[in-house]
Amino acid sequence: MLQVGRLFLIQPARPSNRYLYLTVFTAGMTTLGVELSASRLLGTVFGTSNIVWANIIGLILLYLTVGYFLGGRIADRSPSPGTFYRVVAWGAFATALIPILARPVLQMAARAVLNINAAVLVGSFGVVLLLFSIPITLLATVSPFAIRLAIQDTGSAGKTSGRMYAISTAGSILGTFLPTLVLIPAIGTNLTFLGFAGLLWLVAVIGLARVDRRQALLLLWMPVMVTALAILTLRGPLRPPPRNATTLYEGESAYNYIQVARWGEANLLLLNEGQGIHSMHFPANPDYLVTGGTWDYFLAAPFFNTPPVSPSDVQSLALVGLAGGTIAAQYTAVFGPIPIDGMEIDPDIVRVGRHYFGMNEPNLNVIVQDGRIALAASSRTYDVIGVDAYRLPYVPWNLSTVEFFQSARDHLTDQGVIAINVGRTASDRRLIEAFAATLGDVFPSVHVVDVPNTCNSILYGTVQPTVAENLRVNLQRLPPDAHPMLTAVLDQAYSQLRETPRDGLILTDDRAAVELMTDMILVNFVLSGDTALPCQ
Repeated sequence: MLQVGRLFLIQPARPSNRYLYLTVFTAGMTTLGVELSASRLLGTVFGTSNIVWANIIGLILLYLTVGYFLGGRIADRSPSPGTFYRVVAWGAFATALIPILARPVLQMAARAVLNINAAVLVGSFGVVLLLFSIPITLLATVSPFAIRLAIQDTGSAGKTSGRMYAISTAGSILGTFLPTLVLIPAIGTNLTFLGFAGLLWLVAVIGLARVDRRQALLLLWMPVMVTALAILTLRGPLRPPPRNATTLYEGESAYNYIQVARWGEANLLLLNEGQGIHSMHFPANPDYLVTGGTWDYFLAAPFFNTPPVSPSDVQSLALVGLAGGTIAAQYTAVFGPIPIDGMEIDPDIVRVGRHYFGMNEPNLNVIVQDGRIALAASSRTYDVIGVDAYRLPYVPWNLSTVEFFQSARDHLTDQGVIAINVGRTASDRRLIEAFAATLGDVFPSVHVVDVPNTCNSILYGTVQPTVAENLRVNLQRLPPDAHPMLTAVLDQAYSQLRETPRDGLILTDDRAAVELMTDMILVNFVLSGDTALPCQ
């Protein structure tokens, strides 16, 4: 309080710079935590393609730009600690509302995914992204506002600003790693949002109480309201199971949103957006292994070799993309307890596979690691390498290139075959063309089989020069005691053989345009206005 004659000028109390630094650190951590959590929130329904990431990053940068501008303007007009902490508290409150308000929108979008309703899907995507506008804008006001409060004289303005942005960035670094590596796998996406928001709100209210206790008490309704809304809305599965199915398990890992659904007598493994089924198992009858899906057709791989090929000739298998172990179970039943190396990057999927999909074959060696790294590190060679990691919109680029397939070729025996599962639509086969060309750059022969009633094809690359007719001849020469499933699969695969494309784009580590092609398939589908995705 300064005395000028008889006039007293009351200056607003300044918060200590140390507490301002704590607030800025927490706000920076929350901002990046929200951005990383946004990808998981959206990824459960919309996937994590480049389109999704570009929209998340681009719009959040836009909101940050607006927030930085508004933060400076508000700070100049009302350079008060009370105003500052109230803005921070409202930013925390708005952040807590993101998963709550997004829940019904995401549930509607999840139904649209199951029904392949493009219009609803695109609209829902826009609505969810819009939900981030207010909280991110408010969080962005923190740094410029805090700098305005911390600067005591212009001589130290640069030093103070630099320290403030350094502290904010340090918080952002922590906010980058915490959600992905710790919080989301441990407590889930929703509680991660609420945890970041709650911590920031607590910092803001304590800061406000230091300068105006009455104003701080007026904000106590916020956590009460958020808690009530969270209890009411954030219950039950986010995504409905497939039609006529029930949810057995739902959880989040560091890599995936995982759902297990019971459909009739079968357990189904669904990941992320839930459009593709990644494993199938019949717990009441574990010996029943015919799925009618893509997994069955991996059994045909060795029979593209020059006749005669007997089931006893198959002595080893590697699987890149083990999932719940459906292919491993089928190979064990058809070819006996041969050594199988199953490579799966997500340990939680392995746990789910063992619990819900009977993935406990003694001949299965599970390797929890990225498939390309695990295969390159292996000292073994295999008769068959199966790659089941390509399902739209998820096509890992590092498993799609000439260099990866050359590594696979180096781990195949002289009669080895690689089989890969590639997505398509009825009219857009550009991924099939690209993978056929890329495989053809490494293997002398490539064969294509369309899986009936799906949007998938299986591509086979053989170490030796082969012809498609080998499949029919080997089918005719199967021994009488061959597993009946093998006979049925070879017959069906032969009937679904397609001409191998010759003019596709060859994918390399330097130029793997697989994400761009996937994006174009999705964009073309949306622009077509179709309400169904017919495949045969």
